[in-house]
Amino acid sequence: MKLLRRFLLPLALTTSLSIRADNTFVYAVQISASVQSSPPSIHLQWEPDPYGAHSYTVSRKGRNATAWGPGTVLPGNASGFTDPNVVVGGNHEYQVVKVGKSYTGYGYICAGINAPLREGRGKLILIVANTYAADLAPELARLKSDLIGDGWQVIRHDVSPADTTTRVKNLVLADYRADPANVRAVFLFGHVPIRRSGTLEYDGHGARPMPADSFYGDMDGNWSGNPSYLPSDVELMVGRVDFFNMPGSTASGPWPSELDLLRNYLNKDYAWRHKLFTVPRRALMGNRVGDEGGIASAATGYRNFTPLAGPGAIEEANVEDHAPPNERWIALLTGGQYLWAYGCGGGGASSMSQLGTHGLYNDVWTSDVVEQDAQAVFSMLYGSHLGEWDTTDNIMRAMLGTSIGLTACMGGKPHWYLHHVALGDPIGYSARLTMNNNTLYKAQINPFRRGVHISLLGDPTLRLDPVAPASNLSATRSGPNVALNWSTSGESVAGYHVYRATTPAGPYTRLTPRLLTTSTFIDRNRTAAGTYMVRAIKLQLTPSGSYWNPSQGIFASVGRLGT
Repeated sequence: MKLLRRFLLPLALTTSLSIRADNTFVYAVQISASVQSSPPSIHLQWEPDPYGAHSYTVSRKGRNATAWGPGTVLPGNASGFTDPNVVVGGNHEYQVVKVGKSYTGYGYICAGINAPLREGRGKLILIVANTYAADLAPELARLKSDLIGDGWQVIRHDVSPADTTTRVKNLVLADYRADPANVRAVFLFGHVPIRRSGTLEYDGHGARPMPADSFYGDMDGNWSGNPSYLPSDVELMVGRVDFFNMPGSTASGPWPSELDLLRNYLNKDYAWRHKLFTVPRRALMGNRVGDEGGIASAATGYRNFTPLAGPGAIEEANVEDHAPPNERWIALLTGGQYLWAYGCGGGGASSMSQLGTHGLYNDVWTSDVVEQDAQAVFSMLYGSHLGEWDTTDNIMRAMLGTSIGLTACMGGKPHWYLHHVALGDPIGYSARLTMNNNTLYKAQINPFRRGVHISLLGDPTLRLDPVAPASNLSATRSGPNVALNWSTSGESVAGYHVYRATTPAGPYTRLTPRLLTTSTFIDRNRTAAGTYMVRAIKLQLTPSGSYWNPSQGIFASVGRLGT
């Protein structure tokens, strides 16, 4: 549907502001946290409601708990809450519910004080379409090494785009059933067969089957009837990088080939992990859809951006019908860099209205995103047909075709909950949480929860805060001892941990009981061959607190004594 105007809040909310004002943000509580270790406390803060809320209710739970604890009710003029019942090394999750005059806002944050180091991530199944596997052999080998260096064990399968989805799923099932306690993620790279399922009509354009990568993450659900909603919880994180059928139909010149887009993705995935580029910790909002009678799709951006990017970090694009071109979403997105971006508008799979400059509705096109090089690392979009990301020139896949774009999802129907990413979880964790969510995480209206269309485009193992790794690791044998030396990280870190494995593929065991503050280590009385890994460790400060954050690992191997 093309939109000629903004959707507005109910009349009761427009009396204090211009009738043209858009106030979707009131459906979110935008929370950030400051922490202290002595005495331990977590202080939550949020922007006061501009209309005057009736009350706020703060609830807490453990990271893995499935229910919220008792709520603390605060007055409507409250703008914060301090929790002294916390411990250093803890990880606490908070829900803040705001009752407004005719609306309810929800906010979530995962906050911690020096939350513990997480080194082993489990096993990841890497499914590679064989179309370009040979052409990309060096880059795919590097990706595997990076995954291992981030704590994953990698199981790889190459498949044909002509394979059935059942055959590919059976590969995943076999790996999972062999080690259900440790297999935790699936990364689909290239044009891996796409399962379409259900008859969903999330956008008013008719019920139809949707691409459903959740199929590859559900290990015990019955998909034989092509369900519209998840038949059971998804056990595995799932993400996909797929540039098939992206010809750039509205482009001004030849587009990069599918092979070039895939190679570019692997190169920037590597660059992000190794902190070879950084972007400002800020977010861009392009909210054309507005209130939607309380669905407020863009609230999924407002709700997540503050715990991820910080208070005051959201910049608003001008989405009015007659906005100047230089104030529109695409102009801001190509004129500066953002950690996060959200955009919503009417349109089709390759366009969104009032976010660009084309035609009667000021559309942004897929070709604009790629040719003008949209500068967002992580993005969320919402609009008609966007959920069918496997169609020609889909604009969400285009967000991965830029120089820094790494993930995209359709946020709003349902709402996404990404707050765990601020404390070190990979983005695939939030994708799985959103897929499985029913009523634990809320919005005033949250339609299509557990829909099969919920998908993450991008590498599911990516994390928000890369740490510059050490470099130039050498391992030198001297009799029964192995001496390690390395060059220090390019940023200030707390120290280094050393790990060892019998093979380069791992798993790795940590050898250092405490952080090293030097760049040397001697492994004594080690006669067997092995591979060593060194990771820099940083106490990472974020708008959600602090956590111990490991860099990518670097590697060196030695042979057996006497060989």
